Amino acid sequence: MKADKASQTAQYMALFRALETTQPANKRLFKDPYAVSFLDGKLNWVARLSFLSFVRNYVQNTIHNKIPGALTSGIARTRYIDDLLQQTVQHNIQQVIILGAGFDTRALRLDYLSTIPVIEIDHPNTARKKTTILKKTLGQLPNHIHYWQLDFNKESLQELAVREKLDFSIPTTIIWEGVTNYLDAQAINNTFAFASQFATNSYIIFTYVHQQVLDAPESFFGAEKLLQDLDAIEERWTFGFDPEQLSAYLQQYNFVLLEDSGASNYRDKYLPNRPEKGYEFYRVAFAYKS
Repeated sequence: MKADKASQTAQYMALFRALETTQPANKRLFKDPYAVSFLDGKLNWVARLSFLSFVRNYVQNTIHNKIPGALTSGIARTRYIDDLLQQTVQHNIQQVIILGAGFDTRALRLDYLSTIPVIEIDHPNTARKKTTILKKTLGQLPNHIHYWQLDFNKESLQELAVREKLDFSIPTTIIWEGVTNYLDAQAINNTFAFASQFATNSYIIFTYVHQQVLDAPESFFGAEKLLQDLDAIEERWTFGFDPEQLSAYLQQYNFVLLEDSGASNYRDKYLPNRPEKGYEFYRVAFAYKS
């Protein structure tokens, strides 16, 4: 994925969170008051008007018609990862690392992270844009969040860890959301090798796409058009896992797979009253460092 495309991709997820925030309090899965700050132009305007139910419904239907299942999958996935992260906090992890953070706001909106150091790692273009917006919105950056910049064309995660004196000895939760499908196998292996250096009782929560969506997109509703659209904007997906092989893969890096759920599963769990087809190939995995 092009470096200058990252912030646009992050904006779409921020839009989804901003739309969910305008849902009635008894219906929304979470509240993200910061998401709208990251939206440019029309997206910002649309999000701010979506407190009007007819606007919100129109926007949601438009998104579904263009990218079936993406919105509800993204919203349910956000809440699912929030809940998995909270489980790890209850098991006494001592730091959180968010790889490819984009416009993720968990460190700001989740109260249970307010006393835990959070390290966000992202491309300099996106990281600078994020911190500039947050300084303007909040007045200053929160003390418990550290924003590290990494250009993979110039530096590796391992080199960054040495430069920033990252402590691998404490139980850590790594969140790696919305990234693996844009990488190649070597980059995936390198990242799990990096994660394997953390202490026992650490966790990793990551998303991936089912390998079948790359090999036979016609197997999934809406996937053929989605992949064509991604090709057209030069954001082609390049990597997927076979869910049946994921557990064995993770064992190479001393991780034990605890959960592995597709979009249909976490939508059914969190959005039973908002049924929708599409994006069933998008998955969330949760693993424990043994």
